[in-house]
Amino acid sequence: MIRSFWNSAWGLLVTTNLFWAGNIVLARGLAGHVPPVALAYWRWTGAFVVAVGFAWPRLKTDMPVLLRHWKAMLLLSATGIASYNTMSYIGLNSTTALNVLLLQSATPLIIIVWAYLLFRETPTARQALGVCVSLIGVGVIAARGSAAVLAHLRLNRGDVWVLAALTIYGFYCVALRKRPAVHPLSFLVAAMGIGSLMMLPFMIGEYAGGARIEGGLPSYLGIAYTAVLPSFVAYLFFNRGVELIGSGPAGQSLHLMPLFGSVLAVVFLNERFQLYHAAGFAFIAAGILLASLRPVRRNSPIGKQTAT
Repeated sequence: MIRSFWNSAWGLLVTTNLFWAGNIVLARGLAGHVPPVALAYWRWTGAFVVAVGFAWPRLKTDMPVLLRHWKAMLLLSATGIASYNTMSYIGLNSTTALNVLLLQSATPLIIIVWAYLLFRETPTARQALGVCVSLIGVGVIAARGSAAVLAHLRLNRGDVWVLAALTIYGFYCVALRKRPAVHPLSFLVAAMGIGSLMMLPFMIGEYAGGARIEGGLPSYLGIAYTAVLPSFVAYLFFNRGVELIGSGPAGQSLHLMPLFGSVLAVVFLNERFQLYHAAGFAFIAAGILLASLRPVRRNSPIGKQTAT
């Protein structure tokens, strides 16, 4: 069962987005109690401490390859670990959950743009249509089924931080295909360690400016959650998903985040499930299915499928 799950791209990606949705809801709840840079730093430092014991045997074997590709490791750690998460947490301190949900939906489009700029990779018509259909679903959920709500959405400083973070993360998703050819666990632990070191000076500067962790035990438990599931486990799953099906289809799975975020809001924030949730979920699911379907060659014996 474990091996089957590890080889199931969409099983891995669905789980990843569930954990990341929980991270967004939790980070919004911790805003004002845990400084954003401190949250990002302790998230990845904690994840590194948790993961390094599991990864150590493979890490020792893969270390020569990682060192030979130190430039790629610095770039991927800076974009996928240090910059993206820190900027996202800064943005979540000064924007609404509604805006964040809508901005998250732009990630697959950002990935498509980066794939073209870096590798001249153009999406198929089916993939582009799938992204658009999923965007409709996200818009329905974000606007709560009301065109008036959608029309009055405005970008503030927090939105700009989040959008910049998503742009950087889109680059990471596409550049991930150039990561060193090592075991996924070795790569992830090395990237977490490097990213944590990159954030350390900024965390020290934040602390020197008077920012402190408040809220007691719940805040520390929240940090612990971010260190394990949305960090170590989710990133390992996402990197494996990209390896299995590529950055474009994997990026399309990010539309699941607002879907799961809405469900988590119903469960933990006592919000009511509305008809627009069901409609939005239907569009998102249809878009993901459309983008991930593979055409069948007419001249292929027994209808063998080929990648889009």
